[in-house]
Amino acid sequence: MRSTEVRGRLASRDLVVPTERPLESEYRPRVPVDVGRTVAAQRHGSNDPTYHASTPMAAGGIVWRVSRTPVGIATLALRQSVGGTVRAAAWGPGATWALEQLPALCGARDDPDGFDAARHPSVAEWHRRHPDLRIGRTDLIFDALVSAIMEQKVTSMQAFSAWRSIVTWYGERAPGPTPRPMFAPPDVDGWRHIPSWAWHRAGLEPPQSRTIVETARRGASVVRAAEAAADGEARDRVFISLRGVGIWTSAETRIRAFGDPDAVSVGDYHLAHQVGFALTGHRTDDDGMLELLEPFAGHRQRVIRLIYAGSALEPRRGPRLHPEDHRDR
Repeated sequence: MRSTEVRGRLASRDLVVPTERPLESEYRPRVPVDVGRTVAAQRHGSNDPTYHASTPMAAGGIVWRVSRTPVGIATLALRQSVGGTVRAAAWGPGATWALEQLPALCGARDDPDGFDAARHPSVAEWHRRHPDLRIGRTDLIFDALVSAIMEQKVTSMQAFSAWRSIVTWYGERAPGPTPRPMFAPPDVDGWRHIPSWAWHRAGLEPPQSRTIVETARRGASVVRAAEAAADGEARDRVFISLRGVGIWTSAETRIRAFGDPDAVSVGDYHLAHQVGFALTGHRTDDDGMLELLEPFAGHRQRVIRLIYAGSALEPRRGPRLHPEDHRDR
């Protein structure tokens, strides 16, 4: 009965409807920016219903992104020219907001001032090879927090699958001529009223689903407090005050919503190993990672992004984890 209910809901929202003419704008970055890489950092897996890019932007492709802005949902279509200019079209009630926020999404508010890549020869080389690396921000705090909560203590595959299912079932169909059915996440009240059986069917564990529902009950006040916070430490205090939210989730939220160039996701299953391998050739733990990144204080997330951009990653030595699935079939 429940699965039939979901299928019926999806079918009713998969109908093709006429689209209004988009609002259009251009963004001309003052410095070189790899917009495709910057925006893709906000993607939640290859089948994210809020993101689509069939062809890399560097090869002339279009990036589609759907978001729930403070004034309504919006669909963005982005294309970057060879000269660096970003042409954007936007549909939906949040179109104007999305176009105004576009420079920040593309990294315009990311300030590398004070970043000394020469403190480590490998970092200097990655920086030389990727001078167009920027950290973007969405300014959508609650959505960033929810997606980070979903990714707590589970594999990326599990988290991305749960995000895809819940957003598709309970989100809102994206406006505009999207290349496939795309959806905006639920609003704060919508997250709060998702039934327990739906979380289970999506494959999300009870600790994460309870945290999301309880966070949604305080959603507006959490967003206001995080917006008013003066720095990353103050934002950590806001987020960690929520039951079920720790330092890893707070850091991930700061990175996604605020483009925090110094946030480090302590407690990540792979991150310390990758940072240690990239900077020393050997694995390390969280304490070792923080020690290695200390010379880059203020820009530690920037160094992490450069490590991944430079593909300085530790080779896999074992089989992939295949998590058990306890859902009813």
